[in-house]
Amino acid sequence: MSIKIDIQARNMALTERTEEYVNKKAGKIEKFLPLIEEVRIELTAHKTARQSDDRNVAEITAWGKGVTLRTEERAEEALAAFDAAFDNLQRKIEKYKGKHYRGRGDGRSAAEVAPSPEAQEDLGEEKPLIARRKKFRVLPMDEVEAVEQMRLLGHENFFVFFNGTTSRFNVLYRRRDGSFGLIEPEIA
Repeated sequence: MSIKIDIQARNMALTERTEEYVNKKAGKIEKFLPLIEEVRIELTAHKTARQSDDRNVAEITAWGKGVTLRTEERAEEALAAFDAAFDNLQRKIEKYKGKHYRGRGDGRSAAEVAPSPEAQEDLGEEKPLIARRKKFRVLPMDEVEAVEQMRLLGHENFFVFFNGTTSRFNVLYRRRDGSFGLIEPEIA
């Protein structure tokens, strides 16, 4: 099984050499974690960055059954940023593989209880106040798994997840003292 690799370049031209290098290196992710099915790589150039080390940004997001890993790195050169992000992703994969896999109480893993991806609807015209829209796959998990996913994704402030125990969406956030808080919305 080969993984789907999607490379996007923003504010820069994606040369054949760069695309070949990124494809070759990103193809190795499957060797590290066979669960990975899809990888999206975004290479962005910021010409007006204040520091030269922030001019090129490489963002790698990897999805698979029961796992989403994301990393972002900045460097003076696009390939250097990609290499740093790829190395960081390898560390996150090793950390993920080292974690103890827990069942759901009925012997099924999170990947087995996850709903199949449905066709995405066209949302039509976007409102001018919304600068960016993100879509992500939601898997049922408990609070401990949400904390782990928050750390694996590199989210520092908050994480939205579907709590498999309560069958509701929750928001996990980091408090000023370093502990975590949990928001459990209720419909009035």
